[in-house]
Amino acid sequence: MTEAPNPAVLQAIAAAPLAATLQHDHQGWHLTLTRSLAADPATLWPLLTVPDQLARWSPIVPDRPLTSVGPATSREHPTTPPVAADVVACNPPTELIHHWGELRLRWHLAPQGNGTHLILEHTFADRNLSSYLAAGWHGCLAVLDVISSGGQAARVVGEDAYAYGWHDLQTRYNALLNGQE
Repeated sequence: MTEAPNPAVLQAIAAAPLAATLQHDHQGWHLTLTRSLAADPATLWPLLTVPDQLARWSPIVPDRPLTSVGPATSREHPTTPPVAADVVACNPPTELIHHWGELRLRWHLAPQGNGTHLILEHTFADRNLSSYLAAGWHGCLAVLDVISSGGQAARVVGEDAYAYGWHDLQTRYNALLNGQE
């Protein structure tokens, strides 16, 4: 990271509650994060599905729009190997389910006043990843909130997340999720 942390993103990270649950079933561990965002579902939908828009805030940058069921691949950075990002279900602008390598993501958008109640369910096999994933998504969703509200912000992924308090978030999510099943 060559620039100082974006104050709008830092504020969005601090303002967002640690709203997460962790459950387990035969499919694996399900980390569920919820957020209230100021933008409506129609505004958010392209930010969840269009590669150029995802590249503004998400670690998942697919090779095609995630607007139809079928195969896709994704890269966090142009130099990283691609991973599967196959779309399993797509019901605009309320639900998107796709893979991220061995992981599965389910995005659910519901109108909430003039904004959106967003639910992200991330399914994975290793429970030990839960607080790491929650902290990473916390930062990414803060950037999503800033840009979907018309602000400017760069992605907070990889090592850039450290400058935005990722270690503290991971510790706090670990305490929150500890013991949940």
